[in-house]
Parts: sequence; structure tokens; C-alpha cells
Amino acid sequence: MTSSPSTTSAASASTRAYGSDPAQVYDVIPPAPGAPAATGTVVVVHGGFWRAQYDREHAVPEAHAFAGAGYHVVLAEYRRVGMPGGGVPGTLDDVQDLVASIASQPDLPKPLVLVGHSAGGHLVAWAAGQPWARERGIAGVVSLAGVVDLGAADRLHLGSDATRDFVGSGPGTAAWTSADPMSTLPPKVPVRLVNGADDDTVPPAVADDYVAKAKAAGGDVTEQVVPDADHFAVIDPQTEAFTAVLAAVRSLT
Repeated sequence: MTSSPSTTSAASASTRAYGSDPAQVYDVIPPAPGAPAATGTVVVVHGGFWRAQYDREHAVPEAHAFAGAGYHVVLAEYRRVGMPGGGVPGTLDDVQDLVASIASQPDLPKPLVLVGHSAGGHLVAWAAGQPWARERGIAGVVSLAGVVDLGAADRLHLGSDATRDFVGSGPGTAAWTSADPMSTLPPKVPVRLVNGADDDTVPPAVADDYVAKAKAAGGDVTEQVVPDADHFAVIDPQTEAFTAVLAAVRSLT
């Protein structure tokens, strides 16, 4: 088991805006010099239970690992709970605007693969269910320890009821339905889930109904549960779990 990876410098990145809010930005990280050429752009969406105190800095090592594997990389930020416009619908609007902006950039090659961790895993799974996903060049998404079933997360009170804070209401409301990846099955693009067997922050069982119902609906969805991996192992390039993450990304490009 591992703990949260340390932050490294993002000095090689340039930052672009996709909206007027300071949080509506993303860093563009080019492929590392000498890295084998890889096809497409990996879009990293960080986690933190959608809360303002968690930003993209903790995902810098992950983003640079994808650049080291030869990909163009985008490290995304978005409005979060506790910030003006954060939560539903603002955060979901940000994901849509983020993808539209990236898709319009000529120096960010397609296909796009969205990789999200924890709450970010929810956001990329949500994007996979949207009608615009394929038309904007998304080849697929990789959800890492993702909160892909809001109802399951709510029943487990994950993150001290972070799901209700994010949506602003409980199950059965229009806002909840609009934000829940379970409501848009099957996904419009392939979804690869990578979860840690020892994750007690977002337990692998949170994905059980999503995987079963997505497959039953004809979706291209697979799940890998990595032994001896906790919540942060899947975003730590120094772990065996990250090998599975890279393989999942490569399967979509």
C-alpha cells in the first residue's frame, strides 16, 4: 500500500484558460524529450471529493508520467465545492467546456483519453455518457478509483457525504440524475476502470453496479482490481498499479 504521491514541478507546462474563472484552466505538458512517440492526448482530471481544498497539484507526478510515456498531456482544473460556481451544475459545465477547448487546440492531437481519479473518475465517467463525447474526439476514459455510482457513494457516506455536498441535493432529484454516470448508461465511449483492492476511500464495490449495468446495456466497459493497491497507488507512477493504468490508456489509443 502507498500514500499520496509527492508533488513535482510543472515548470515544463504552459497554462491555458477555457473560461473566465481562475479555476477554469489547464496545463499543457508536451511529451518528454526522448520518450517513445505515443498517439493522442491524455487529459488528467484530479480528485479530492470535488472540494476546493484539493487542486491539481497532487496530480503533477501522474501527468508527467504520461508525458514520459510519450503522450501530449493536459492537466485540468475546474471549479469545486466551496468555490463560486462549484458543484452541480457548474463543475459539469466545466468538464464540457474543458473538453471543447482541448478538442479545438491544433497542437493537442486526437484521440483524447480522459483519465480521472476519485472525484475526477466520476467526472470522466460522466463525460463518457454524454452525447458529445465521441464527436469531440474522446476515444475513451479511464476511471481510477472513481466515484462512478453516486448512489453507492451516498449509501457509504464517502468523504463525509461529499456526494450530497457536490450535487446540492439527494438521490431522486433532477440535479442528482444529471450528475450520475449511472443515469446515462451505456457510455458513448469505452470506459476502463482501474481500482485498488485495498482502497478504503472509494472501495472497489462502488463500481460493481456501474460495471454490471453498463455491460448489460451493451457498453464497452472493463474493470481491473489491482491487488495490494490503495486509493493513491493508481496515480503514483512508482507503483505496480500505475503499470495497469498505462496499459488501460494504451488500449484506447
